[in-house]
Amino acid sequence: MSSCPTRHRLTDLASCGAIRAAGRSILVHPRMPGARVLDAARLHVTEGARLVQARGTIQDIRRRIAGAFTVRTGALLDDALVLATLYATVARQPLLRVRLERIVTDSCRKFHVDHVGLRLLCAYLGPGVQWTADDGATIGQAETGAVVLLKGRRFPNWTEEHGVLHRSPPLSALPVTERMRLLLTVDAADACGGADDGPVTVAA
Repeated sequence: MSSCPTRHRLTDLASCGAIRAAGRSILVHPRMPGARVLDAARLHVTEGARLVQARGTIQDIRRRIAGAFTVRTGALLDDALVLATLYATVARQPLLRVRLERIVTDSCRKFHVDHVGLRLLCAYLGPGVQWTADDGATIGQAETGAVVLLKGRRFPNWTEEHGVLHRSPPLSALPVTERMRLLLTVDAADACGGADDGPVTVAA
């Protein structure tokens, strides 16, 4: 695995672009968002919508979902769009789907590979994604705040040989007070399900 040197700004995309190399299926950049972003994330899970989702360019997405954030949670939106911009550059995709979701139950329990090209994941709160390259004999897990880039089956020249399986961390195994995640997912606009959810979704 390689690290991506982006924290709150796009300072160097070269290392992140390494995810495109043949034989590389996952890239993890450990980071801890700043205090303003973390405070905004905590406020969002108590005051904001359960799901915020939109498709389009970065500018389109900002315009469409800005109303789902307040002055107190705007730092979360800004950070999410920084990561979306990073994804757009690395994936070479001008049209995106950005999804920010509060998760309180187990989801995607089984290790799998997504039917997408490239996916970015970041758990602002709660545990990050788990992955395995040996059918579960060893399991890695991203830390809270880490940025993860994962190749899916639709990535050009993807093969089973180099595929890395991933899953959502099982929240039911955690203490009740820790069974919550705030997860950012960024895909190409035509990712599975993306064509059917309309231009913007804000769900309480």
